Amino acid sequence: TRRQTLLFSATYPDNIASLASAVMDAPAMIEVEEKQEDTTIQQIFCEIEDRTRRTEALAGLLQKHRPESALVFCNTKVLTEEVVTELRKYGFNALALHGDLVQKDREQRLVQFTNRSLTVLVATDVAARGLDIDALDLVVNYHLSRDPGVHTHRIGRTGRAGKAGIACSLYDKSEEHRLPALETGSASSRIKAGSFDPTVAAIQPPMVTLQIDGGKKQKVRAGDILGALTSHGALEGQMIGKIDIRDNWAYIAVQRTVFKQALAVLNDGKIKGRKFRARKV
Repeated sequence: TRRQTLLFSATYPDNIASLASAVMDAPAMIEVEEKQEDTTIQQIFCEIEDRTRRTEALAGLLQKHRPESALVFCNTKVLTEEVVTELRKYGFNALALHGDLVQKDREQRLVQFTNRSLTVLVATDVAARGLDIDALDLVVNYHLSRDPGVHTHRIGRTGRAGKAGIACSLYDKSEEHRLPALETGSASSRIKAGSFDPTVAAIQPPMVTLQIDGGKKQKVRAGDILGALTSHGALEGQMIGKIDIRDNWAYIAVQRTVFKQALAVLNDGKIKGRKFRARKV
């Protein structure tokens, strides 16, 4: 009688309904009926003529659309690392996100991606669940999902809150029969995948993430960090991006053009009268 249990879910399939009935006592159901317009997501299916050149086709898509933030879905953990290795050879700023990462590495990579310090995040479906990203320009399915519901979940990461987004899916001729089940519910088109042009420089993220060894337990606040960076006129407020405070450290996004200057200010100066070591993530 002294505890209230609430369950929130983006969808309500039978297994979730069963779970709710098991853990809740005559709950009230509150349902949001307003739906996002499917037309905010432009869905593109890109045919690859040579399946051995799939990563080159991915690099070509990234080069063509030049997103500040792109989320690439792979079906396995091993594949995420392989794709990242290849994308780096093409000059892209990319990292993998999967279940084998230790918590600190996972945390850092998510921070870099959400504060625009990382252009491409290559993830498995499990690792990408629960990501809260305000502006995601491009989603790419490196391989088609085996489940149309998962496909919808993937492409729904872009085009949120009324903003436009692009979702590209790579496929070869042997997979073409699977497309009709994936094309419903969103404006879609089919194109031939292009190749990567090595004469065009890959886009770099506009921000760089710095980390200081002070956080909530050291009573460091975002305003303290911002004040330390701007107090002597070395940096302007608009040069500082998202500041993320954790228990024992903090992440600060700064514009790429001034990150060395910001790093020097943090290492040479003080925050709330104390010195904290700072470094580039």
